[in-house]
Amino acid sequence: MPSMADTADTTAATADKKQDRTAAKLAKQIGAFAKQHGGAEGHLAHIGQAGTRIVLVGTDGEWGDLVAPAYAVAELAVEKAGLTLHEEFDGEFAARVRTGPYEWSRMAGIQLGGPANPAA
Repeated sequence: MPSMADTADTTAATADKKQDRTAAKLAKQIGAFAKQHGGAEGHLAHIGQAGTRIVLVGTDGEWGDLVAPAYAVAELAVEKAGLTLHEEFDGEFAARVRTGPYEWSRMAGIQLGGPANPAA
């Protein structure tokens, strides 16, 4: 009969394998983004219980993001992908982001004719 310690070790090993698979999948997506946009750099941002957002900014100014279930998984994914991380999403890094009409309309909301928020 397995002991509680054996069960805990098995559970931890299973969780580690799942995190490794998730990180590998995210790393593949990061690599594809970087390839499509001439390279990329990123920033990790906590988003509460939802996990950690991996913000990607391509060399061409295009941007995107992915969500990892935990900060450790996000760190592992960017490490596997070889992504350069910025400690902060400061003005210099943010200035590299190229935004289009969609982003401007979403940021402006109804004030500048963008999509309205749904009625409450």
